[in-house]
Amino acid sequence: MIRILLAEDDEAMRTYLARALENAGFDVVAVDRGTAAVPLLTHQRFDLLLSDIVMPEMDGIELAQCCADLSPATKVMFITGFAAVTLKANREAPQARVLSKPFHLKDLVMEVERLFIDHPLAGSGNPLS
Repeated sequence: MIRILLAEDDEAMRTYLARALENAGFDVVAVDRGTAAVPLLTHQRFDLLLSDIVMPEMDGIELAQCCADLSPATKVMFITGFAAVTLKANREAPQARVLSKPFHLKDLVMEVERLFIDHPLAGSGNPLS
């Protein structure tokens, strides 16, 4: 099963995204800030870091840089509602995908599945209706 570490400071959004990804067949661990994600990246294996960019304490770009050091095989995808922040993310983490808010949950699941198209368990979850 594909494991996703979700870092999102907005509780409602975090719950909403985690539920949608779990319903699509992914294993999701959700945290409310980047600093809470770092120890998990150190001690657990994740296939994807899905992170908001604008968060307190440690933004998503800093978290992605830590992820690259701690878990280089982990793919990174950002979610953000700020166009200017998207440009910064593309510049500082060019290997990461950026999904701009608002987005439909089907789009999120589709983007995650695309990242793992060659993974043996990709697409094994239930599609969202």
